[in-house]
Amino acid sequence: MRRFEFVQGTSAKFWMADVDDTTFIVVYGRLGTAGQRKEKAFPTAEAAQRECDKKVAEKLREGYQEVAAAGGGAPAGGAPAATAGAAAPPPPKLDLPPRVQPGEATEARRKAAVHALAAVSAARGRRSWVLGRAVRRARRALESLGGLDPATDGALSAALDALLARVVAPSARDRLPLVRAIELLSELDAAAFARAVRDTWKAPPATSPAAGALALLKRQLEELDDPELGLRLGALLVDRPHHGAMSAEAGWARRWKALSPHLEAHLAHRGRSLKELLAGIDAGGDPHVEERVARMRAA
Repeated sequence: MRRFEFVQGTSAKFWMADVDDTTFIVVYGRLGTAGQRKEKAFPTAEAAQRECDKKVAEKLREGYQEVAAAGGGAPAGGAPAATAGAAAPPPPKLDLPPRVQPGEATEARRKAAVHALAAVSAARGRRSWVLGRAVRRARRALESLGGLDPATDGALSAALDALLARVVAPSARDRLPLVRAIELLSELDAAAFARAVRDTWKAPPATSPAAGALALLKRQLEELDDPELGLRLGALLVDRPHHGAMSAEAGWARRWKALSPHLEAHLAHRGRSLKELLAGIDAGGDPHVEERVARMRAA
């Protein structure tokens, strides 16, 4: 069967078509599901083929992209069919809603961001409202950089790494809550999140309050093999109700609704489903993560 997919905005769906003698067959549904099958009989094989060609043209006009032939057939245009053992087709380009707005990372803005991160470090261990204010100011400073990868700036990278290391600090007074660290990383290129998970937080002490959540972030990053999706999913998993600027419940629900179809599309091309991913999440006994996962499964 010829297979077509549509991934845009909050939509992630597939449509497949074939002709069996005088019967026109379609299978369609959300990516990551088996879909629904429908058959329609025609007086002749030619009539069934004309209907198939008409429907394929309609799907292409709607924005569907042909990705591969299902069941060993060849895609339209004479492209060779996928052979057994061949590499899976690459995932479709995901049209994710922008996480950061474009901006010019001027020297002045970079210095302001370094200063703001230092202020967050100085605020750790103080009252939560003092830390929260410092984090909000740092987020605004990082936001102005337009999704910069801090690895391109030595001073910014050093300031961020020093602050992120506080997530696993042995002393509670020196510790930076993980949810605050994720807020800051959400204003930067997703490569910074991947480095933090794989390097800065790679071996948290077993006694660290964030050890379970950090292990979860690492597992999800490895499973998805996509820093942007890993960051967005991780931010939703470790978010805390009424804690920080990202945790308004209505906003959390909107972010999950926008992200889930893109996760489905990504996982479908890896032979998995979103349902399987969520079923395999181990919250490590963290009640907040368990509540978030339950809401994801129920959505």
